[in-house]
Amino acid sequence: MRSEETFYIYIVECSDHSFYTGWTNNLEKRIAAHNAGKGAKYTKYRLPVTLIYFETYPNKQDAMRREYAIKQLTRQQKLKLITDGSGFRPEKIH
Repeated sequence: MRSEETFYIYIVECSDHSFYTGWTNNLEKRIAAHNAGKGAKYTKYRLPVTLIYFETYPNKQDAMRREYAIKQLTRQQKLKLITDGSGFRPEKIH
């Protein structure tokens, strides 16, 4: 594995306004896969998805730990993270 590789945790908002959290090493490709119906089973029937938040990590283990922690949050806690967090909140990226 290359040491300069970046890993991301991300939150997308689905068409039904639910959130999905995942991790990847290629954010743009992963969002495109979700929107092509080839991402997670959860998002497949809730298209399109919109990227609303992400954070970067230097290794897969840290990204996966953070993904797990975010998945344990309530919707209200996720909304607070998205609006107050230090991660990137894109205005509109599909």
